[in-house]
Amino acid sequence: MSNGLRYEISDGVAVFTIDNPPVNAWTPAMHKAFYDRLVEFLGDDSVRVGILTGAGERCFSAGDDIKTPRPQRTHAELNRRFLEGMKPETDLDFPGWENEVMALKRYKPIIGAINGTAVGGGFGYLMLLTDIRIAARGAKLGLPEIQYGMAGAGGALQLGNAISHVDAMYLLLTGELVDAQRACEMRLVNEVVEPEKLMERALEVAGKIAAHDRLAIKVEMESYYRGRDLPRDQALALSGFMFRMIRSTFPEKPPLQDEEG
Repeated sequence: MSNGLRYEISDGVAVFTIDNPPVNAWTPAMHKAFYDRLVEFLGDDSVRVGILTGAGERCFSAGDDIKTPRPQRTHAELNRRFLEGMKPETDLDFPGWENEVMALKRYKPIIGAINGTAVGGGFGYLMLLTDIRIAARGAKLGLPEIQYGMAGAGGALQLGNAISHVDAMYLLLTGELVDAQRACEMRLVNEVVEPEKLMERALEVAGKIAAHDRLAIKVEMESYYRGRDLPRDQALALSGFMFRMIRSTFPEKPPLQDEEG
């Protein structure tokens, strides 16, 4: 795959590989390519789960490539983009497709395989686009933007909903990176493995998920993500409806106890 992003499918698992040496930084064209591949991934019923990783061992992703030239835009043009969305024919430059990527409704799981430093936009994509995260020992994660006078990522990522308030504040306000083991203690990642075992473990977990029914995976994901933003009574009603809906698609399975009664 061109534009610094590879997309490969095997046995119901899609692997997205950020491949832009030396630090796998994101260019505007890469964000657009990622958006296109994600749309393809979400629409492909033969694919059950994805893995997001970086090429090499040095960097998962260092975030946006600040050296990529970006044409000047008027305030009117920038406002139009944010209010009306991106235009596939013309809008390939910043501020751009990363916003469309992060706004996609996604009820198909993605595993993050973190093979080195993940900072800035690379960290952001991990937090917003992956549901299970495995880090190689030696990986580092963080948001150093505040050191350069940039801020606001904590709100965009809703970081305090994913980890504890004090851990979120530490990452956001110090700009320090944490190593893989500390990231695991913060619950930024699920587990830490040796670098040579990273993709093996990610594929093992992906295989467990891919073995399940496609609709069951979707219902579990949708029920979870919709339910956590709802009041409890509405979350119970939604999950109950979705449970009965998915059960009705498997009439050959024996009825549950409450259904017999």
